[in-house]
Amino acid sequence: MLESSDFRNVRIALNHGSGRMPALGFGTLIPDAATTISATKDALAAGYRHFDCAERYQNEREVGEALRVGLAAGGIAREDIFVTTKLWNSNHQPERVEPAFEASLDRLGLDYLDLYLIHTPFAFQPGDEQDPRDENGDVIYDESLTLLDTWRAMEDLVDRGKCRAIGLSDIDLDKLRPLYESARIKPAAVQVEAHPYLPETELLEFCKERGIVFLAFAPLGHGIKAGPLQDPVVAQVAARIGKTPAKVLLAWAVQRGGALLTTPKTAARAQENFDISALPADAFDEINRIQTRHRFNEVVKTGTPGFIPPSQ
Repeated sequence: MLESSDFRNVRIALNHGSGRMPALGFGTLIPDAATTISATKDALAAGYRHFDCAERYQNEREVGEALRVGLAAGGIAREDIFVTTKLWNSNHQPERVEPAFEASLDRLGLDYLDLYLIHTPFAFQPGDEQDPRDENGDVIYDESLTLLDTWRAMEDLVDRGKCRAIGLSDIDLDKLRPLYESARIKPAAVQVEAHPYLPETELLEFCKERGIVFLAFAPLGHGIKAGPLQDPVVAQVAARIGKTPAKVLLAWAVQRGGALLTTPKTAARAQENFDISALPADAFDEINRIQTRHRFNEVVKTGTPGFIPPSQ
């Protein structure tokens, strides 16, 4: 059960470590360095205490700078924020996991991480090149590794106090289930694309039954048109209850028992996306009955790195 109908302060306990993940999270997939710094500061000022980063985004240093400045300016303790980053595909080899983790920690300027995720379940050729490709332009995978090999190295980080919790991202239930069954330290969180057009209901129920935090990225459908933000059911619910379509979608994501990430790039949008409260039960049920199905990020199927929006 949710602790409150006001979702701004909802935190979800992790199944290992002592952490509690704020349900409303700020995602840092922002290409521009200056915007990364300003948007992260604005998110912190708006009330966000959950920040999701990644080696892949190539802006951990900027996020770390913004957090240092913002924490000091707001008199906020490090223990009051929850910071995640992710291991990229070219560092899945067990001997590369700890150095990659330490490099991320150094760029962020932090002493510890609350959560470290395997960014995708696909291992690439090891090295400094994030997108290793052959002469035909195809990604070069490392077929010698299993996901469990990488997970064992992640478990070692927890054992030695390097990070407080570990999990996975961009994974489907078919890959998660065997990993979960074999893992000594069970995943604390799973981060996947999820919204009314891709509810991932079976994965959500698997996670809820096992105490895994279900963390939705792209809860607004990446803002792509036509997507959940333009859905007529969402629009009708929003008009009836006096909320924006974005607030309806974000409330739905938390109300079903998970956490979420958005990436507002202005102070006004950060405040809008953070001021989220529960939907009436009938409105929540209406969103659940949406039948449209569409995945906007195919990385869970292909392993192709990154998300590139189609032309709009």
